[in-house]
Amino acid sequence: MSHGGIRLPPNVVKILYKWGLKDALDAISVESRSFEMDKYETGEVLGTHVWDDDIFTATGGTFLLCHHADLRQLLHDAAIEAGAKIHTGVKVVSVDCNACQVTLSSGAKLRADVLVGADGCSGLMSQAVTGKNVFGDASPHCLFYNTTVPVELMQRDPALADLCISKYKSFVWLGHNAGVTGFHLGGEAEFALHIWAQPSRYDYREGERCTAEVSPKEMRKQLGHCEPRLLKLAALAKSPARVHVKIIPPLDNWVHPSGRVLVIGEAAHPLPAGSIQSGALAVEDSAVLAKLFSHLRSEDQIPTFLYALQELREGRCASVVKCEQGNLFFQMMPHGPKQERRDNMLRNLVAKGRTRLSSGEFFDQWEQVKALFGYDPEDQADDWWIKWGILRERAKDRTRDLEERMNSRFSVLASSHNV
Repeated sequence: MSHGGIRLPPNVVKILYKWGLKDALDAISVESRSFEMDKYETGEVLGTHVWDDDIFTATGGTFLLCHHADLRQLLHDAAIEAGAKIHTGVKVVSVDCNACQVTLSSGAKLRADVLVGADGCSGLMSQAVTGKNVFGDASPHCLFYNTTVPVELMQRDPALADLCISKYKSFVWLGHNAGVTGFHLGGEAEFALHIWAQPSRYDYREGERCTAEVSPKEMRKQLGHCEPRLLKLAALAKSPARVHVKIIPPLDNWVHPSGRVLVIGEAAHPLPAGSIQSGALAVEDSAVLAKLFSHLRSEDQIPTFLYALQELREGRCASVVKCEQGNLFFQMMPHGPKQERRDNMLRNLVAKGRTRLSSGEFFDQWEQVKALFGYDPEDQADDWWIKWGILRERAKDRTRDLEERMNSRFSVLASSHNV
């Protein structure tokens, strides 16, 4: 979905930097240096957090914010430059996993040694691999709207001007069955708006994932009771994209039994729409896949590499999915004792003058964030190759040598017998 902004945490930024995309990525993004948490219904400031430089130094990356469309264009250009061929204006309408073949809407059939499905949790590839519609069968949890607001219009309104003082500061609104995140995009012309709403009544269409564009009026209606600034932002916002948010665990099997078809990204491990790690996990999958296939010497390695990718990634992805689901609940926590305890903990930090969530009541959660940001998938792939991949190849070589010697002996015996 390319309608609005995307957040890029350090674990994905450092991969893109390694791929030689630092200058291009920095040119389209803005660095996130802090965020403020406000009460959805009233606008009360509940807490703030300023990112420590130490965490970015330790994790080897930084936290960037950019427009989804700009990121897609950057990756598209990089792929073309690397030699990829991209077919536009056509869709994959069917998949034959056993034949390793896809049929396009144009009628053309494409075959390959490997099929990699990265078409999301409602795409054809996950259904082809699992034999069921995992996304369509799940019940909706809430709605997600992704849009942007022109900064120029925000600056004309004194009530919204404060949101534009620093382009490095993001905002998070915590509400009763609702939440909003707002942040500046690279180029300083737009302010991203992510809205989660849990309406009491809504006409869910079975299997629907994303409507490319819906009425801004619908989005404003779903805001419900909220502080005035949110209503003003929604009134200035462009037509949003709408997504049904469903809480889905990662797939049990990412690889088809044929050993030649793989799903990655949200086709394998769906995240709640708008999650911080939604783009990061897909890039991590790609990095591991690239590392593994850099050792490819023969076709019989393909199934091993595909199964290795799931083995390497499923634990990491499952923990991230659980974390992002928890973040969504934290932001949309319904009124009650848990919500009051959360708000009071944040207020206490403000009262003590703390501008970081890295100590006190939030220390454990912060340690999890550091581990999340510091993860390096390419190191994991390299470790697997050293511990298991090389051993397997050596075993294959020994088996091949033994077979050749046995065949040579039988050939000599047969020749002697004929004499």
